[in-house]
Amino acid sequence: MIPRSARRFLDVRITVVLSTYQQPEWLEKSLWGYVRQQLRGFELIVADDGSTEDTARVVEKYREAPGMNLRHVRQEDDGFRKCRILNKAVAAATGDYLVFSDGDCIPRADFLAAHAALARPRRFLSGGYVKLSEDASRRIDRVSVDSGRAFSARWLGRWGSANLRGAAKLRVPDWARPAADFATTTRATWNGHNSSAWRRDLLAVNGFDERMAYGGLDRELGLRLEHLGVRGLQVRYRALCVHLEHGRSYVNAEALANNRAIRRETRAKRTTWTPFGIAPSNSIYSNPRPVLRPAHSPVRASCE
Repeated sequence: MIPRSARRFLDVRITVVLSTYQQPEWLEKSLWGYVRQQLRGFELIVADDGSTEDTARVVEKYREAPGMNLRHVRQEDDGFRKCRILNKAVAAATGDYLVFSDGDCIPRADFLAAHAALARPRRFLSGGYVKLSEDASRRIDRVSVDSGRAFSARWLGRWGSANLRGAAKLRVPDWARPAADFATTTRATWNGHNSSAWRRDLLAVNGFDERMAYGGLDRELGLRLEHLGVRGLQVRYRALCVHLEHGRSYVNAEALANNRAIRRETRAKRTTWTPFGIAPSNSIYSNPRPVLRPAHSPVRASCE
């Protein structure tokens, strides 16, 4: 059921930015979750960091899915450049409010309704996820997503869902989720698998730092938002997705060390703006915020 507080978002344009790279099977499972969302009328941008035509075919298959406007923003494969494709998606988005996740995450049916209901000025939302085993990931099918079984701790446990502590989030009833979010000791950070913010705030920090490779790139953006005065709000029980397991060939120690160095500098200098983001450092838009909205028809959310 759509919370009453989400209805104030009927006139707010919502864009989902879904990152992907060479995981068409997992992307399709993720899209099943968005087809089933309680909140309708949103824009969904698949931010593709250089996948093959298999991914393009999955996007095309769901382009006419009811309840969402699906778009494909794509770049050539030239190593791990997730931050760059995310910035391209932010620049292309028509929404006022942006929800970020990954193409290996399946959202619960109330996922977007929760983000819409809980959005606040000068805040970003930090959602949660349940990490699945590879066996559970492969056993999830369209029927289990449509029926909601894919978000049942008991059903997932039959297939060896490895993260039992994480799966406990799935057992919390609707009425107890606000209290669970309030009581958690986990800090509200920007998580690439499940976070949201106002587009104007993302532009005010110039988006993602494109020097960042895999490992902590999301949290660096969160630091700059916090330094700007946009604080995180914990919603890990109220806005939830399940995370499908897969290999990560793009992990390397040198990139991780570089990312840590950038985050340390961001934290030490209380940086808010990166010159390696959406607007280049020599742009007329360089700090303050750029205006990059393309001339597209607005996408307005509605409730079923």
